[in-house]
Amino acid sequence: QVQLVESGGGLVQPGGSLRLSCAASGNIVRVDNMDWYRQAPGKQRELVAAVTSGGDTNYADSVKGRFTISRDNAKNTVSLQMNSLKPEDTAVYYCNAVIKQLFRSPKGYWGQGTQVTVSS
Repeated sequence: QVQLVESGGGLVQPGGSLRLSCAASGNIVRVDNMDWYRQAPGKQRELVAAVTSGGDTNYADSVKGRFTISRDNAKNTVSLQMNSLKPEDTAVYYCNAVIKQLFRSPKGYWGQGTQVTVSS
């Protein structure tokens, strides 16, 4: 079994910062892409940031220059540093990872989600 466990959400004032973390555990042979998505009330889930196993990153236009994604391949973790937060960043943030287990094809897994609320 594979689990993704997120942490770090909370309430922050506009202009503030938060750091989200996600740890993958279980019978893992390899972790490929690791991503952060978010879903605001009444909206579709959207990709926020992505990082490959080689460290290449990609960001949604709305967060470029404010958010930074990073990963630790040795620990199978991914983090999202969020600075200059805006009310429109309020959403449930989800970690997603493509994981290869022994004798299985790579498969995408989701974390349980962590709430980020930006409000004064």
